[in-house]
Amino acid sequence: MKELIENFGNQLKEALIIGSNSKLEKYKKPFSNVLIIGMGGSGIAGTIISELVSHESKIPILVSKTYFLPSYVSENSLVIISSYSGNTEETVEAIKHALKRKAKVVCIASGGKILKMAGEKRIDHIAIPKGMPPRAGLGYSIVSMFFILYHFKIIGGKFRAEFKASVKLIKKEGKNIQKEAKKVAKVLFKKIPIIYSPVGYEGVSVRFRQQLNETSKMLASHHVIPEMNHNEIVGWRKKNNNLAVVILRNDSDYLRVKKRIDFTKKVISKYTSNVVEIYSKGHSMIEKSMHLIHLTDWIAVILAQMKKVDPREVQVIESLKVILKNL
Repeated sequence: MKELIENFGNQLKEALIIGSNSKLEKYKKPFSNVLIIGMGGSGIAGTIISELVSHESKIPILVSKTYFLPSYVSENSLVIISSYSGNTEETVEAIKHALKRKAKVVCIASGGKILKMAGEKRIDHIAIPKGMPPRAGLGYSIVSMFFILYHFKIIGGKFRAEFKASVKLIKKEGKNIQKEAKKVAKVLFKKIPIIYSPVGYEGVSVRFRQQLNETSKMLASHHVIPEMNHNEIVGWRKKNNNLAVVILRNDSDYLRVKKRIDFTKKVISKYTSNVVEIYSKGHSMIEKSMHLIHLTDWIAVILAQMKKVDPREVQVIESLKVILKNL
């Protein structure tokens, strides 16, 4: 797993080449909405990209993580199917519903039933490299989604330069990222992590939580500010040093959100001494997000090493798949 994280920058670079070479059909009909369907490590790219392009897209981009489709999906919808293995059962079922609704479907997968279906039914798709855990293929998934949105003129092409800048940033900051990750991992070791982030970066928080779940074998929770200030902040009432808080921040955060985060930190510091802030680096939201994702991925794998657990192992998920297969 360590080698896959080390290769994240190169993966982004390769994903840009794959996206540039993808051959999607021309489609002049305008869409009224976009739905991204994906589970777990394959679906998190949808959660992240929906925030990253929210200031640019003129139509809603929503995410679905279940077997069925919302009622609004129609022939005027663009449905992006993301399944690293190509065999995720919820996603395989959802694509069938999307085709029945006559939505425009584009798939992202490394193989499996979905790529087979795409070939048989002549469905647009982007094939990505196989041979890794789905969560380790985030770079391929998210860059492919950007190219799909760009192809259908939902967003512009500036993302390419921003991902290239992300690659340079990750390479430049590599040693500092690992150094900071080790410091944060020590704070989280044998604790229950709680992750807070500003609005616009909730997808990054979810990614971090999922990495702690799967890679580090830890329970964790997350919330977003300012929403957290209207509910969860009241729950901080008793001293509990079994909790460790990580606050993801950006120098560019909205001033009122900065003030809210400062106040929130002051409140929770009364109840746990384990509070750490992680500031993103980079200029664009894409750069900041990729930096935070790479750093928090390192935190998760370092925690796995500290706990002496296998970062790749997800046996309980595989056991569930066997049970469901035999239904």
